[in-house]
Amino acid sequence: MGRNTRKRRSSMATKAVAASAALALGGGGLIWANFYASAHESSNSAQNQTKAAAAQVATIACPDVGQKLTNVPNAARSGVDKELALLDKQITEAYARLASTRQAQAGDSGFVQNAIVGPLKEKRAATIDRIRIDIQRVGGQFNSSLSQLAACTTQNAAPQTNAGEQNGGQQNGGQQNGGQQNGGQQNGGQNNGGQQNGGQQNGGQQGNAGQNGQGGNGPVAADFVDITKVQGNAQLGVGQNGLPANGNSGSRGTFTSNCGTNGNDNHNTDNVIVAPGVTNGAHHLHDYVGNQNNDAFASDQELAGATTSCQNQGDKSSYFWPVLRVQDGTQDFDQNKDGGGKEGNVGKILQPAQAQLKFVGNKKGNVVAMPTALRIITGDAKAQVNGNANANVNWSCTGFENKVQLKDKYPICPQGSQVVRTTNFQSCWDGQNIDSANHRTHVAFAQADGSCANGFKAIPQLQVRLVYNVPAPQLQNGQVVKPYAVDTFPEQLHKPITDHNDFINFFSQNTMNQMVNCINTGKQCK
Repeated sequence: MGRNTRKRRSSMATKAVAASAALALGGGGLIWANFYASAHESSNSAQNQTKAAAAQVATIACPDVGQKLTNVPNAARSGVDKELALLDKQITEAYARLASTRQAQAGDSGFVQNAIVGPLKEKRAATIDRIRIDIQRVGGQFNSSLSQLAACTTQNAAPQTNAGEQNGGQQNGGQQNGGQQNGGQQNGGQNNGGQQNGGQQNGGQQGNAGQNGQGGNGPVAADFVDITKVQGNAQLGVGQNGLPANGNSGSRGTFTSNCGTNGNDNHNTDNVIVAPGVTNGAHHLHDYVGNQNNDAFASDQELAGATTSCQNQGDKSSYFWPVLRVQDGTQDFDQNKDGGGKEGNVGKILQPAQAQLKFVGNKKGNVVAMPTALRIITGDAKAQVNGNANANVNWSCTGFENKVQLKDKYPICPQGSQVVRTTNFQSCWDGQNIDSANHRTHVAFAQADGSCANGFKAIPQLQVRLVYNVPAPQLQNGQVVKPYAVDTFPEQLHKPITDHNDFINFFSQNTMNQMVNCINTGKQCK
């Protein structure tokens, strides 16, 4: 691995002031701040106001078409998935243009609309129309209102409040569309900026990114909180939607699968669930444990026949999540690759110190076996612009997990404490489908009393707990020094609320039956 040895271009006081101003706007980048400072030295105040206005454009917010596609005929799904992946690519390309044209934006107040957002709308409209054709070609019904989702908007930089982390953004339970928590943690999408200067196009951490994280597209100081200063909000033993993680009644057993921590560096930027057949469909890097054959082109037959990193060879399931990185100046293997540095995901990849995969029961009654090849995604990789509806995030520190769970903040842990990411998956299944058009409606969270609504059946709930040794970042003068963050789509600005997790069930039938028996009879099995 190489190291980024580039340093701040200048220590001039005017540039320091400009950098602080940019950060006050919500995390503008240092290259933009340097440009602004240089311009300030030779421009009038009216021009500076134009430049400041341009700096406030943080990212691009586009309606999530995939979330709205709840009824796509099976015969059309392959084509529709590819078009949805193209929509994601169009957004990442538009964001790259946004991040790399700050000077042009400063000189033309209409540049973003005319040169970026307008052309993006045209591309999206054509892609959505192809989705319509794919669906109608096989006799499906297309909701014409989806055509109105072509237009995108820009989100301006704004100071982020701490709303949400003080009360943990507790979810309200009872929803049936897969992870629709109320939370309140995001305050309308966290429009707190974080765009920088397009440095991610070259895979390098521009400016002094390795020192303060401001060289790509986040994170920013407002994304972090000292966990020792957060009021306790977690309830002992409480899992997703405020439900007891394993109940005091019902099916109280557990089944744990030990699949390692991805020590063999099994990574890719694909997502076979949401973008099958599309290379770099995720636009960020995943850790994979369990199944060793998961990429965009893996068929169910190939996944079923793959090797596994799990100690129990009856578990060939695929468990994957976005990697965690620390921006310490290190350039990792993907610094010049799609999904990596070219798309703003920079820094040293951290391998989990622990990756705990546990299946638990239902507090009201027994669980049934998961079907082979069942796919579950939980959380929302686009929550920065989508809002909370499908967000499912729990950040904490060892020693604090029963006290504080954060939704929209990365924790700064005290000495001797480790960063923890915990995800509790949906645990109700429609009894028929291994997937759905939007990859959500075939599963749901249990209601407050533990029951599954709408005829859904209780299945073992997967709980993923990832523990990391992360050097604690420091907050200095409105900047964050050596921050860490999850990989994201570039326009999502590395916000903690975008954390998510994926699972594809390839337990053997015998092992799945053992799991169900252990859970329903109250045993703790491995």
